[in-house]
Amino acid sequence: MDNAEQEIENSNLKLLVGTHASGDEQGIYQLDFNAETGELSNSEHLVKEDNSGYLYLSKDGKRVYSSNGTKPGSVSAFEWNEDGTQLTKTSNFSSEGDGACYIELSPKEDLLAAANYGSGGIVMYPVDEKGNIIDQPDAKQHVGTGPHKNQKSAHAHCVKFSKAGDFLYAVDLGIDKILAYPIDSDDKLGKVHIALQLDPGDGPRHLIFHPTKNRVYIINELGSSVVSANVDTETGTFTRIDKKSTLPEDYDGDNACADIHLSNDGKFLYASNRGHNSIATFSVSDTGQLNLLGTESVQGDWPRNFSLSPDNNFLLVANRKTGNITVFKRDASSGLLSFTGHEAKLPQPVCLKFR
Repeated sequence: MDNAEQEIENSNLKLLVGTHASGDEQGIYQLDFNAETGELSNSEHLVKEDNSGYLYLSKDGKRVYSSNGTKPGSVSAFEWNEDGTQLTKTSNFSSEGDGACYIELSPKEDLLAAANYGSGGIVMYPVDEKGNIIDQPDAKQHVGTGPHKNQKSAHAHCVKFSKAGDFLYAVDLGIDKILAYPIDSDDKLGKVHIALQLDPGDGPRHLIFHPTKNRVYIINELGSSVVSANVDTETGTFTRIDKKSTLPEDYDGDNACADIHLSNDGKFLYASNRGHNSIATFSVSDTGQLNLLGTESVQGDWPRNFSLSPDNNFLLVANRKTGNITVFKRDASSGLLSFTGHEAKLPQPVCLKFR
């Protein structure tokens, strides 16, 4: 392979898409992404799966895991063939609840956890050295309510392992709490405690960790806001730093935030607004203070998950209601986004993951 061919190879990435499509269209798709131009092409329906709402990829690239937002919910594992062109389901287990909406492997990839939005609990499974899920679920049910009409019961929306893998955090929208479960020496969930109490009606949905600092960022679906907090790695508790709205001051319509991501350098934070249909861009100070720089239209309706390209030069958005994935150029110095004009049509895209 000469240099020109190598450059073309390096610029062409594979993007996996989880969807909420139904019927024959349901399941996981794949697109080619040109990392030079931002163009999406060659849509391919890889595998049929019911409500494959969130995807997680193993570090070696050989496996894909899916949370399935069905009733009852489930978690699935898929394996690539030798040349990485076909995906086959290898296992499917109950999520021990309804509406599994998030899934993640532990840092050592020996545990897999999922959050059940519908029933408001979480589950954790052991994973063997080949990446297979072992049918020994450790499930925990959350209880409680909040003041918002969508908080009549617990709604676990995200599970994240701590960087060291010694805690599992559960973000619960229904009870305005982030719960911390210590993971014991037998790889079981220990006695839970509150890592962070959010404000009433915030409805926390997702959290992400800073790449180098002991810091966490949370997006609140119901309160349309983002929160920064410091992490005590010994106790697993968070201490709030800042909280800012994801919306322009003059907007008074309905809105429900969805996803949150941080640039690789930790200087810019991005959050999706469903209703306002935008990506909010924040600058992030060294001490964790947040400043809203602006909002960019997603060129679609109901932006759920979005993803930064590996080089952080582009940001791609999955717009569920309009069935399109839109591509934005990212300015590395200002953090701001601009629409490239590139998009791809897919049925109800909700999760984007680069291979």
